Parts: sequence; C-alpha cells; structure tokens
Amino acid sequence: MNILIIGSGGREHALARTLLQSSQVERVVCIPGNGGTASTAGCQNIEIEVEDFEAIARTAIDQKISLIVVGPELPLSLGITDYLQQHNLTVFGPAREGAQIESSKAWAKALMQAANIPTATAAVFEDPAAAKAFVSDRGAPIVIKADGLAAGKGVTVATSVEQANNAIDAAFGGKFGKAGERVVIEECLKGEEVSILALSDGTTIRPLLSARDHKRIGEGDTGENTGGMGAYAPAPIVTPDLMNRIETEILVPAIKEMSDRGIIYRGVLYAGLMITPTGDPNVIEFNCRFGDPETQAILPLLETPLEDLLLATATGTLHKLPPIQWRRGTSACVVMAAGGYPGTYEEGNPITGIDSAEALGAIVFQAGTKLQRQQLLTDGGRVLGVTAVGETSDRAFASAYTAVECIQFAGRYYRRDIGDRIRTKI
Repeated sequence: MNILIIGSGGREHALARTLLQSSQVERVVCIPGNGGTASTAGCQNIEIEVEDFEAIARTAIDQKISLIVVGPELPLSLGITDYLQQHNLTVFGPAREGAQIESSKAWAKALMQAANIPTATAAVFEDPAAAKAFVSDRGAPIVIKADGLAAGKGVTVATSVEQANNAIDAAFGGKFGKAGERVVIEECLKGEEVSILALSDGTTIRPLLSARDHKRIGEGDTGENTGGMGAYAPAPIVTPDLMNRIETEILVPAIKEMSDRGIIYRGVLYAGLMITPTGDPNVIEFNCRFGDPETQAILPLLETPLEDLLLATATGTLHKLPPIQWRRGTSACVVMAAGGYPGTYEEGNPITGIDSAEALGAIVFQAGTKLQRQQLLTDGGRVLGVTAVGETSDRAFASAYTAVECIQFAGRYYRRDIGDRIRTKI
C-alpha cells in the first residue's frame, strides 16, 4: 500500500513513522513534508503547496496512492477532500462542509446548540463595539475567539475587561486576517482540559486514547496560546465511565447532527473538552483533524495497524474492525520550540543530538525542520516533539526530558512542567 500524507508538521511525521512500521505499507509520500520525513526510510517528500489540489491529485494518481491522509485543517476547510474524491481517490479527512466544525467556531456553536451538546454559553459578533458592550456587561474572566482558522492562536482567555477589549481590537484589527472578521465570545469554563480524538466514518465512532495538551507558552500555563507545547496520553481524568459519557453526550450527537444535515463526516472528530469540578464534560472547541502534539503522544501507544483504521474510516467500514488495541503505560511528548515563539523567531539554526536522544529510547518527531545539504536545520516555531513511553507517567516524562537534554539548537525553548498534573511531586 502506498500512502500520501498532506502536511509538514510533527503530526505528519508521527503519522508517517507509524504507518511505515507496518509490512502492509510499502511507501509514504509527504506533501510537502519536513526534515524528519525527508530522512525517514521509505518516505519521500514532494514540494507541492497544500492548496494546489490539482498537483496533489496528479501526484496521487502518478504515484499509485491507495490512501490520502490530510493532516492540517486549512486544506480540509478549502475542500481538498471534495476535490480529490472527484478524481476517484480515497481520502481520510472530512469534506468541506464537515470541516466547518473547525473552520467556523460560530458554525460549530450553532451545531452544538442544535444537538444539545454541553458547551459554554456564547454570542457571535461582527462589530467590535457590540462585542465590547457584551464584555462590559458580562465582565471577566471571559473568552474571546477568532471565528476562523488562526493556527491555534486565535483564542484569548481574558482575565480582565481590558484584556478582552484588546483581544477584540486585535481580531477586528486584522491580527488573524479574515479569521478575525467575526468573533465568538463565551463564558470561561473552569476545570481540567482534555483532548478526545475520535475516528468516524459517518456512522461508526471509535475514540482514541484521551490526551492532555498544554497550549500556553509559559510554565504554569501562562502567556500566549500556541499550537501546543507538549502532551501526554492517556489522561487519567478520563475514566471508562467518563469516556462513555463523552461518546454518548458529545461525539454521537455531533456526528448525528451533521448526518441529519446531509454531512457524512469521515475523519477525525477532535473534541477539546473541559471537565468541570463536578466531573461533567463540556466542549471548548471541535477540530476536524488529528491534534498536534496529541498525535505524537497517542500513536506510540497504538498497537492496531494505523493504516487499517485510516482506510476503514475513509471507506465507511469502521464497524468491521475489532476494538482498537493499545499498549499499556503513559506516553509523554515535550515540544522544543525556537526562542521567541509564538512571536518572532529565528530559522536556519543547526540541530544536533537527535540520534543520541533516540539511542535512549525516545522518539523525536520533527515539525519545524528542513534538511539542507544533509544538515538538519530549524524551519519553524515548534521544532521538535520529543516523545517517550514508560510504565508510569514519572518514567515517561523522566525519559522524555532526559532525551530533550541531548538535543541542541540555538535559542531552543521548552516548558519544564509538561505533565506536572500527573507526575509525582517530590
């Protein structure tokens, strides 16, 4: 089986490495890929823009691709699945209508309200003055969200009215481009965040292991939001009983509501949840793709062949597969970022020590990297995701952080408190 992966991040490197562990997968093609996929045996990078659907379709046909896996949300929101399916290609990832669950927070809110899915109360605004009046009436803390895609950085949890108004000004002032022309303002939920990534073929739903992302740039969950600074799986707060509630109260109603609207959702339905102090799950947001860095934490624990799951999801045959099998233990991922991220940062700095880190048993998923004249260089804000698996969370994180210390590049930055919630305090 030849598989094409669209995207260039750590999530895509994790998908490629996992797929290539199977004897069923002969070759993986990445468009455009990164330094990690370029140096992975059995993997080939092809330099095509993810929005160039025509070139992608032509490549998939020429390369005799059996399955296309779309990683990032942008091409999904632009309708890449619809386009490729018109060329009789098999695609993992929802069509454009379904991808609205991430590309428009207002659309997702309306869907949740229609399906009676538990979520924060919210209002939608296209006028900054009206948005500020709403904030003045409600007070802080309050959450300001750009309606459209903003690379995971369009959300501000404002602890004061002034901070909320600044976020409104930034959104309407063009900080997020067209994504900020409309904002969603909602109540600030309290509790513990958790990510649930579930496969759906439009009818059958198979949740993956729960995970916990760390969105803020600073230790102690402070500072600006990022694409994610680290993750672990599974999240102990998600007991079997709670997972059953999440499936019946959130995942099933979301898929059914879309089905009732004529949307056959095939791909990952990612539910970002807040588990309240009373133990109730509430949706913070939905995403239409694999999480990053949650995927880097989840896949090392997967025993079921990944290609079987992806192909069954894409072809509507997920119900035919046996239950997903998982390794025991905890998987810990620590993101190493370029200094200055999520703001201005340098690129083109040499990276060393990955071989030493992996010799210790870690898996180093590459994200913002490029291979240039056989030299691995930084090429993005989030550079690497250093992952380790252990029998306990303490062992997993100890291994991950030991591996992190092996890796060097100018200005490297990482949070030292990823997983503190589940690690033993000494």
